[in-house]
Amino acid sequence: MIEILLIYGAITGAVLALLALGFTLIYGVADVVNMAHGALFMLGAYMFFTFSPAVKDPALAIPSPLTVTPVLALILAAIFVGIVGSIIYVLFINPVIKDVLASLVVTIAVAIVIQQTIYIEFGAAHRAVSPFASGATEFLGVTVTYTRLLAFGVSMLLFVVISIFIAKSKIGKAMRATAQDREAAMLMGINTTRLCILTMAISSSLAALAGILIAGSTTQVAHPQMWLTPLSMSFAIVILGGLGSIKGTLLGAFIVGYAENAVDLMIPEGSFLKGAVALAVMVLVLLFRPKGLFGKRIELEE
Repeated sequence: MIEILLIYGAITGAVLALLALGFTLIYGVADVVNMAHGALFMLGAYMFFTFSPAVKDPALAIPSPLTVTPVLALILAAIFVGIVGSIIYVLFINPVIKDVLASLVVTIAVAIVIQQTIYIEFGAAHRAVSPFASGATEFLGVTVTYTRLLAFGVSMLLFVVISIFIAKSKIGKAMRATAQDREAAMLMGINTTRLCILTMAISSSLAALAGILIAGSTTQVAHPQMWLTPLSMSFAIVILGGLGSIKGTLLGAFIVGYAENAVDLMIPEGSFLKGAVALAVMVLVLLFRPKGLFGKRIELEE
């Protein structure tokens, strides 16, 4: 059981880290709690199904004039959701950027609109895709599918790439400067509005990729209410790690990932409790360490 927990907890934690990284980025740079993050996660999964013909049940296939390979479908879905995210920022978030409560209400409204659009366009049926890769291997005596290994590898690779991008690139340095002091960044010639739009696009694409990797590597399927659980997980992870902290996001994601898998192993019939784990973690952190594991919120670290 320990081996299963170690392996599957790591896989879950890696994908959750990718999901929560997008949430952390837009909060750190634009100071926006994006309640539509889970809806963008859901939209990514649906767009992947739209572009990819590899559905398990042909009766649930989504008619599309464009069908491509799964890898290209993943890229197209991430780009599409990134564009949607940037449009959401320009039209709905930026006009109320200085009002925290208004931005919360607006992003919740956007999430509900996305959900209803999914209902209208795709119906309420649950949809699942074939695995990205067939077969499995053994590691520490535990059978692990190649799709889960792929999800772990892609998630960790993207997390490292984005972290290096923020730490080393010119745009990443501008993001850190804006996160630390937006007015000072503007005085230094940084177009903070354009930077926030780009950050929102990256954040949305990461959410979409997490949605695709989770739907394509586990038994989970896409449905119009699937955005609520990833939203609560993102909240729990960033609060646990410390708002605006990238390394805190990574650690928090693995803690939540291992906690969820531990519950799943100890209570086989209680898999429905996994979603409650994230909320329990969030409540405990708020009670005993409101600033998270890495202390005060603010900036995206180097």
